[in-house]
Amino acid sequence: MDYSFNLYNKLAPDGICLALKKSTPEGASPVILCIGSDLSVGDSLGPVTGTKLKQQLAGLNCYVYGTLAKPITAHEVKYMNDFLRLTHPASPIIAIDAAVGNAGDIGLIRVAGRGLRPGSGANKRLAKVGDVSVMGIIAEQSVFNYSLFSATRLNVVYKMSEIIADGVTSFVLDYLRNMPYRADLLNASFL
Repeated sequence: MDYSFNLYNKLAPDGICLALKKSTPEGASPVILCIGSDLSVGDSLGPVTGTKLKQQLAGLNCYVYGTLAKPITAHEVKYMNDFLRLTHPASPIIAIDAAVGNAGDIGLIRVAGRGLRPGSGANKRLAKVGDVSVMGIIAEQSVFNYSLFSATRLNVVYKMSEIIADGVTSFVLDYLRNMPYRADLLNASFL
């Protein structure tokens, strides 16, 4: 099932947290893969969100891949799939990426209980990644999606990244808090 949250809904972070709880398979601590590039505003949703998550989840037993300092682009996903299967075999993977959609969908954040295909908005055929996906719709789907990515407003990407990071952080903290053998990994300030 897919869940959608509007960028301007104050309850969107809570909704994202609840949608992740319903969509994420149980296993080891979740791994978060933020896909995108810092070279284009429209494609920077993943790295900006990854940077925020690294800060918010610092010191916890949670892996975040893809930040502004070390972005994971769509082309690197095929290598990341193998790496994640070997390094985190029991962990559910939450994939975060920017997406294109209908004009009325710009500003929506979608959580789905399945992986995503990075680069599909730019007509690339790449491998699917993740067990759960979080996609921020940043532009209208068009034949010329590259021009739309560069015309995307940074404010929209930044607000979406804040909402996604807050929702994912709440999910991870709840996940770790409710695992009896993982509760000791939380700092007292998070409880």
